[in-house]
Amino acid sequence: MINIKIVIRKKILSNGQYPIFLRVTKDRRSKYFKTIFNVLEKEWDTSKGRFKKSNSNYIQNNRLLIKIQERAYKVLTEIEIEKEDFSLEDFEKKFRIEKNPFKSNFFAFWQEVIYEMEESGRAGNARANRDSFRSLKLFNKSSNLKFHEVTSAYLTKYEIFLRARGGSDGGIGVRMRAIRAIFNRAIERNLVKSTFYPFRSYKISRLKGKEQKRALTIEQVQSIIKMDIESYPHLINSRNYFVFSFYTRGMNFADIMKLEWNNIKEDRIYYTRSKTKGNFIVKILPPVAEILTHYQIKNNGTKYIFPVLLRENLSTQQIEERKSKILKRFNKDLKEIAEICNIDRTITSYVARHSYANCLKQKGVATDVISESMGHKNLAVTQAYLKELDNSVLDEASELLL
Repeated sequence: MINIKIVIRKKILSNGQYPIFLRVTKDRRSKYFKTIFNVLEKEWDTSKGRFKKSNSNYIQNNRLLIKIQERAYKVLTEIEIEKEDFSLEDFEKKFRIEKNPFKSNFFAFWQEVIYEMEESGRAGNARANRDSFRSLKLFNKSSNLKFHEVTSAYLTKYEIFLRARGGSDGGIGVRMRAIRAIFNRAIERNLVKSTFYPFRSYKISRLKGKEQKRALTIEQVQSIIKMDIESYPHLINSRNYFVFSFYTRGMNFADIMKLEWNNIKEDRIYYTRSKTKGNFIVKILPPVAEILTHYQIKNNGTKYIFPVLLRENLSTQQIEERKSKILKRFNKDLKEIAEICNIDRTITSYVARHSYANCLKQKGVATDVISESMGHKNLAVTQAYLKELDNSVLDEASELLL
């Protein structure tokens, strides 16, 4: 038995509306397909799966919903003829590829991809894409944008728009890479022909932000470790996060905040990195042991070591929101820490990871060893971290030739 219905999903958006989906159910399993519509709960008729008259554009919107549902039934009929025993995945593949009213709408497809990211737990990627989505939509001034309209000339105008609003090469590059990723995904799904691909002529590679040194020297890291933290109690957590990251092979903040007490076995930390899913076993060095003791005494009453996730059983979205809030505070605190320690350089949460790699290199550790300790898949990634190696070290190496 197969059921096809237009439904509202009770996942409230920032504007107070709810997203509308096409739901296809077979053998008690359901798949949801995002439409371009969002609606206030009071404007939606749940039993009919349609907009109420209180919605300002209910007639046109309902016509489009009917088209979506009719197309789903058409695909269902065709696939039943082709394949007697088919799966929801078979339906999904045919439904996405088949011609539909929203197939050529760039924003509609992008919304669908963001939803897929959220459903698969990739909240960080979803948030980054949502930011770029809003930026492009602001430039475009409407929700109507066809894939073939996203040309090299269009992207150049968008770039000018971003620069007029104070955008840097690095920030503009982030937006353009997000658009390119969506275009590539649409081509993979046969939603748009590769002949429309605008990035053959519009080159993102030229958008290289000014190189800034991101790594600290061993001496600078030591100044953070030895700072009189008791005089700055509001900076204790941020200082601890930075030092902890440095001495745990550059552990990312996303992994630090999720670290649980049961990840510690004797003198080792066992964890799986969120970004790469690689498994790590890290020796607990004295500075890390001191930090762990501090939080054992403080004890926030949860399974988590650090006071970031203050409740258990949070949703993926709640975890991402909490991460964003604390990370913003963390980076703000690091600016103050840099001033206190007389470090004339911008410090962010990611600097600890870069500093770990560069300090090992300063100590003469081989690049392949550094690469393995950080979980990099190839040496090229590690070499990118090490390109900022202190000039004084390179000068000393040159003097060996004298």
